[in-house]
Amino acid sequence: MTWLLTAALAVSGVFAQTGFQVSAATTSAYTVKSGDTLSEIAAAQNSTVDQLVNINGIKNKNLIMVGQQLKLSGATTKTATTTTTTASKTTYTVVSGDTISGIATKTGVSAANLISYNNLSNANMIYVGDVLKLTGVAKAATTTQAVTNTQQKATTSTNSAATQQKATTSTSTASTQKATTTTQSSSTATSSSATTSSSSSTTNKGTFKLSFYDPAVLGSNMGYSGVAANLSVFPKGTKLKITLSNGTVWYRTVNDTGSFAASNSRQLDVAMPSSQIPSAGILYATVEVIN
Repeated sequence: MTWLLTAALAVSGVFAQTGFQVSAATTSAYTVKSGDTLSEIAAAQNSTVDQLVNINGIKNKNLIMVGQQLKLSGATTKTATTTTTTASKTTYTVVSGDTISGIATKTGVSAANLISYNNLSNANMIYVGDVLKLTGVAKAATTTQAVTNTQQKATTSTNSAATQQKATTSTSTASTQKATTTTQSSSTATSSSATTSSSSSTTNKGTFKLSFYDPAVLGSNMGYSGVAANLSVFPKGTKLKITLSNGTVWYRTVNDTGSFAASNSRQLDVAMPSSQIPSAGILYATVEVIN
């Protein structure tokens, strides 16, 4: 009976060992899916970006294609000793294709602590060559502010507008009662009109993860005005306004099914020439539907 249980565990690839991380049996190849980055694949397959680049002869670390077969054989499995060595380092230098979550997986330091240790105002904007601290005192308030940076910017903008309107109303009160009443009525009408116009022009759908692909490289003639999305979230033909945290705005029309899994419902694949694809590989942006 003991022999049968051991054999069953070996077939399913499930093992446990106290104090060590033991991987299930690895495959010899991996097929790239929409939204994948080389750093995320390396982390999931117990490999590194450099190993995958060398094994597959990749010339551009930031450019991998959906459906591309990546060889995994020859990749050195990460051992408990390697993990211990990485954890002992005090800094990490950002390489092409890195994301905060990917670095967290590589170093064993949580994304929240990386943001806090390095006082990152925007967790989505890191650059090749940046040296990140892996030790320090975590500040919960700083971490929360960095993670919710985009939402806070929108709130601050709204509060600022409300403060300006209040100041205008206060100034008008210093005039005659009739002038005050007229000014307030005009202000109310203008505000109501602006609100109606805003709500009828776009609908904010929140923050989405962005990845990129070049249609020309894939042999498609669909051009660069499109975006692939989960059609249960954005039906084909939906016009989107995509705003990055640095204020950059892109307009795209949903023109592809994307074939996303349910876990990718908050992700978009943006059509972009290879030469213009951001070096970070993955970005986050506020997405609005243009009505």
